Amino acid sequence: MLAPILSKAFRLRYGRAPLLVRAPGRVNLIGEHTDYNGGFVLPAAIDKEIVFAVGLNGTDTIRLYSHDKNETCEIRLDGQPVRPGTTLWANYLLGVVAQFQQRGVAVPGFDCVFGGNVPMGAGLSSSAAVECGLAFALDYLLRTGLSRLELARLSQLAEHQFAGVQCGIMDQFASLFGRPGHVVRLDCRSLEYDYFPFNSAAYHLVLCNSGVKHSLASSEYNTRRAECEHGVAALQRHFPAVQTLRDVNLTQLEANRAELPPVVYRRCRYVVQENQRVAAACRHLAAGDMAAFGQQMYASHAGLRDDYEVSCAELDALVRIARPHPGVLGARMMGGGFGGCTINLVRAAEVADFVASASAAFELELGRPLKTYQTRIVGGVGALDPAPLR
Repeated sequence: MLAPILSKAFRLRYGRAPLLVRAPGRVNLIGEHTDYNGGFVLPAAIDKEIVFAVGLNGTDTIRLYSHDKNETCEIRLDGQPVRPGTTLWANYLLGVVAQFQQRGVAVPGFDCVFGGNVPMGAGLSSSAAVECGLAFALDYLLRTGLSRLELARLSQLAEHQFAGVQCGIMDQFASLFGRPGHVVRLDCRSLEYDYFPFNSAAYHLVLCNSGVKHSLASSEYNTRRAECEHGVAALQRHFPAVQTLRDVNLTQLEANRAELPPVVYRRCRYVVQENQRVAAACRHLAAGDMAAFGQQMYASHAGLRDDYEVSCAELDALVRIARPHPGVLGARMMGGGFGGCTINLVRAAEVADFVASASAAFELELGRPLKTYQTRIVGGVGALDPAPLR
């Protein structure tokens, strides 16, 4: 258990009891790179999480300790807004502090020990869990009364401004709004959402790690966003009501294909079709047709591979390996791309056989062992009992 370990580490370092907060990572069943295009996503919070031990310290210094890295970072508050520093992992936390400051909150000195079991670089949104966990803790300790939606927006802006990643809001939303046994369909423009039950007893979500670490701050991620914006700007000349690719249908896109560079056309086609796949997947989920749901996952991977071009050879190999297994209903790459994990929808009774066969095939083809993770859908960010009185 992470919480007792981190609580003990906090007590040893700082000599008092902390507030304990857990912040889950997330999986996204379908709807990739649609969030920053104003579209739809279907994530769930999972039992891979970051745990925080946090407490105000009565000084003008922020003291951060990464338990996993065994590294510290101290920042003195001098009445000026905090700024990004040279310790990269600390910037995700400092970005959250900066967002509170921008909202007029005088953040005092505090101590923070954190660590977790979210695999880094696997596409499970460890960065969002870090941001949301500290945001929740500071809101709790400082009694700022921010809503979960405000915390999600705050955490998203922290990543924009201090990590340089122009991410959508899905990762932070999923971490904060997760519900046990449910996935959540989020409209990334209106931020309206609906929960759909997921039968975790009959079907498991198995993640297969390609072993290729990606960086969402890479130029490729931000390039995709710029390419989509290029497409929107071109289409707005004919359809002024278009605000994002969410507003575009395939007929409109095809009618103006000649005006778009081929690569921009493919990026736009993927996003338009992916939004359609999310809608179809939700209908299948509501009807209990998991086989049809799985087919949408396969189609999503093909679009990410061919039109959006964010897959890699290892991810493609994992989907190819999974597809013929009788227990697998669907598979696709997940996350920003260029590495990370595939997500596999597997009948519960056949999970062990799938993991064994996929591991053997992956090692035979790529010459290295395959890491897999079985996940359980859980609730969103929250304080762990007993939380100290405020």
